[in-house]
Amino acid sequence: MKILLLGKNGQVGWELQRSLAPLGELIALDRHAEEGLCGDLLNLEGLRATIRRVKPDVIVNAAAYNAVDNAESEPELASAVNAMAVQVMAEEAKMMDAWLIHYSSDYVLGGQGQTPWREADLACPLNLYGKSKLAGEQVIQASDCNHLIFRTSWIYGARGHNFAKTILRLAKEREAISVIADQIGAPTGSDLIADVTAFALQQALRRPELSGLYHLAASGEVSWYGYASHVIDVARAHDERLAVKLINPIETSAYPAAARRPLNSRLNTQKLRDNFSLHLPDWRSGVTRMLREVLNK
Repeated sequence: MKILLLGKNGQVGWELQRSLAPLGELIALDRHAEEGLCGDLLNLEGLRATIRRVKPDVIVNAAAYNAVDNAESEPELASAVNAMAVQVMAEEAKMMDAWLIHYSSDYVLGGQGQTPWREADLACPLNLYGKSKLAGEQVIQASDCNHLIFRTSWIYGARGHNFAKTILRLAKEREAISVIADQIGAPTGSDLIADVTAFALQQALRRPELSGLYHLAASGEVSWYGYASHVIDVARAHDERLAVKLINPIETSAYPAAARRPLNSRLNTQKLRDNFSLHLPDWRSGVTRMLREVLNK
């Protein structure tokens, strides 16, 4: 089996290089050209030519435009990466009878209420980033290619920047920090996403009827404030010297941003767990392990 991975150096892409490698020949690309191959999602002709040259059995798209606030002023750029490039992948996957694996976001949903979102719930993005991600989902579904779309939320990894690392830095520098307490979701590790991807792909190749849209997130739920509190508790247990004495919970309205954020990022993962016989661990276990790795460096 030949697998083409796009976005190899992102948080999820980095972990996918590990999880997908045992499954077959892996060609992993980033935005920089390698040996005549193009992984730049803004170069649609180069992307299409690369897919045709590689002739993969599976295309895994871990590349995306993720600058949520910037998307409000760069909608064309967000659409080009998150929808137009995805359409090229979907068309090529359909033509060569390949599978397409793609990652989407809870931002395609409405963000209201307290009930975890199901795949069948009406998508109603609050911002232009969410609209571009929804458009990506729709072009895949319209292409009728075999696909796995994983909507996920609050992604973190030991590699690169993330919320937990920011909180650690602030906790060492400041006596008081303010963190949003009215947005609820589940921090989801890039390693978990990559492992679930590899596991689900193996089953889907044998059972094409599993093609479709799935919600993928760690179990449990927490606010950003609760997440920050957990990070600081773990750091203190690790004997880290922290300056912070007060964590102040604030509402989203107190932290203005260019793009609206969903208050409810909870994702119902029952479909994924049932169809692939999966157990998704509590968010705390993954975050704690990641923090220990970061703190031991």
